[in-house]
Amino acid sequence: MSDIHFLIRLAEDDDDFILALVPRFVDFSLPKWRKRHECIDGIRKDLSRQLDEQPANSYVFVAENDDGDRVGFIHLQKTQDYFNGRINCHISDLAVSPRHEGQGVGKALIAHAEDWAREHQCQLVTLAVFPGNERARALYEAAGYHVDLLRLAKPTH
Repeated sequence: MSDIHFLIRLAEDDDDFILALVPRFVDFSLPKWRKRHECIDGIRKDLSRQLDEQPANSYVFVAENDDGDRVGFIHLQKTQDYFNGRINCHISDLAVSPRHEGQGVGKALIAHAEDWAREHQCQLVTLAVFPGNERARALYEAAGYHVDLLRLAKPTH
């Protein structure tokens, strides 16, 4: 694995590739009140907007392997810390192509996010992950991420 390298670049004409990976975000057990198709639609809508409008604090990067194949992407957002007002880097979305899982793509994308955050003087790199997404949680924990806040939910009906 250590001999595999990835070029990570800003997304450009990669919309179809990125949007095709959206189902990966719900490819595990969801909380019982979440409907898979609603999550997919919501994520696809948000990513489409980010790609179309390219808001000032939103950055989408694509990873390519040595063969030039697109293998994953990461969506970063600059956010303001609620408690101290400092700038954070939030990993809004990260997905790896199923064909390229286990090749270090996710690790490379996280390392890119952390380097980018340092370059932009971000205090923290944050992310959110569903409890049932064990593979992603293991990746993040292995990279040194820890719980900061827990978001709890309860349906009203």
